[in-house]
Amino acid sequence: MADKDPKDNNKNKISRRDIIKGVSTVPLLGVFAFDFWKKKTKDRIKNKIVQIDLGLSEDSPKIISNRTKGKNRDIVKIGIIGVGGRGTALLKALGFVEPDSYDQLSKNAKKNDKRSAQKLQTYHNQEVLNVQVIGVCDVFDLRAEKGIRIASNGIQPNGEPANNKGVKRYLRYQDLLANPEIDAVIISTPDFHHAHMTIDAVNAGKHVYCEKAMTLTEEQLNNVYTAVKKSGVVFQLGHQNSKNETFKKAKEIIDKNIIGKVTLIETTTNRNSKPGAWIRHLDANGNPKPGSPETIDWEQWLGNTPKVPFSIERYYGWARFFAYDTGLAGQLFSHEVDSINQIMGFGIPKTVTSSGGIYFYKDEPRDMPDTFQSVLEFQDREFTMLYSATLANSRSRGRVFMGHDASMEVGSSLKITINKDSTQYRDKIKNGLINPSKPFYTYPEKQIDIDGITSATEKYYAERGLINTNIQGKNIDVTHLHIKEWIDVIRDGGTTACNIEKAFQDTVAVLMVHRSYVENKKVAWDPIKKKII
Repeated sequence: MADKDPKDNNKNKISRRDIIKGVSTVPLLGVFAFDFWKKKTKDRIKNKIVQIDLGLSEDSPKIISNRTKGKNRDIVKIGIIGVGGRGTALLKALGFVEPDSYDQLSKNAKKNDKRSAQKLQTYHNQEVLNVQVIGVCDVFDLRAEKGIRIASNGIQPNGEPANNKGVKRYLRYQDLLANPEIDAVIISTPDFHHAHMTIDAVNAGKHVYCEKAMTLTEEQLNNVYTAVKKSGVVFQLGHQNSKNETFKKAKEIIDKNIIGKVTLIETTTNRNSKPGAWIRHLDANGNPKPGSPETIDWEQWLGNTPKVPFSIERYYGWARFFAYDTGLAGQLFSHEVDSINQIMGFGIPKTVTSSGGIYFYKDEPRDMPDTFQSVLEFQDREFTMLYSATLANSRSRGRVFMGHDASMEVGSSLKITINKDSTQYRDKIKNGLINPSKPFYTYPEKQIDIDGITSATEKYYAERGLINTNIQGKNIDVTHLHIKEWIDVIRDGGTTACNIEKAFQDTVAVLMVHRSYVENKKVAWDPIKKKII
């Protein structure tokens, strides 16, 4: 797909120069009296004047750096542990897509399938990171074989095959870590393996990209933190929100006090499908997905968890069981606390109270509630965060920062609506420069199109800004940008956005939310003993 002419994206924009030119020839108080100005244009001009006054620029973010794009960069050799759905997505973010999937996407795009064309163009917008995946480990033969195919012959963003014949499959992750040629590892296994695999990896001198949630207990968290700090390796937790330009703009708005003092933040999870509730052991026709004791090393998969007979339901739906995960807290709330912490920089909550229950999905075994609420108090910062989740209704409720002067909703895009009782904007409301009944500011002006997304779960992630971001009119996969940052820091030094310090804060909040629900009580964090009380 050819890129659109940048001029097309600017046809409906009103620049600072246009405004200055207009107000220099006509008295400001009379600007909005001209009959030939349409009301919509008037409102846009009014908003633009106030936005410029507040320092809300429309400048597009700079295109991602090309510093790792050249062939002269040192190759970073990577091992991946766990090649399920998320592991495959991380391989794609590295720049490797299974040839059959790429070919099918290309065929569909040529047939004018809009969704396929968008996905293909977004992948082509990625940089070639000049990395090799030389080790693949998975307890499921089928997934390991798929991982090897992708790493060996996967199509890169430039359309060329990887042509890497040196990929080795490992039955045990310890053997993969023992390979001295491997510089860095990606850990994308079920959550209950993350802690010990991360510790073993950093002790082996490997840089680590670990998917969230990082640990299931604060004891594991403290052990991981200590190991990473002592090792000096580059660590990145898989919270890709930090690469969304909308979240960066939201932080700028908070820092400039544009919405006033924030005392309440509401964030939500809304899904209404069996896959969205982690009932994933059946295919679209209701048949069990592949996997058996002959093809899955069940004992290794269980690790240190209680020994139970082979269960295809547990294998695919492990997130529903507290032996393997922290449920909604680790799976979805973790994204919310990370995104809000990026914007507000609040650290660890003082206290947390959670509640909920299994009110809808009663026919399938599960520990994870399908209805869940949590209240996080940040007394030092003087605000409350409310998290509300339902897995039985798909109404979109957003992520809203409530300030004294305005409310800001942040997802794949951002919008600010001024409060009618604002102190900061009282005069501008009175003079008609601001209309509090409609959004005053949106970012970006050109929205990412998610209408073509068919999967309910994928649409949920897209709406919340967890899939793509827009940089100079180009859609970029935020996971690619997050992986790229990790690779850049490995090569050139620096700090990752979700380093061990940030990961520690996020994980403490996740564990507090989970512990409060499990123990049915209000919990607090003891910063001296580094434990939940």
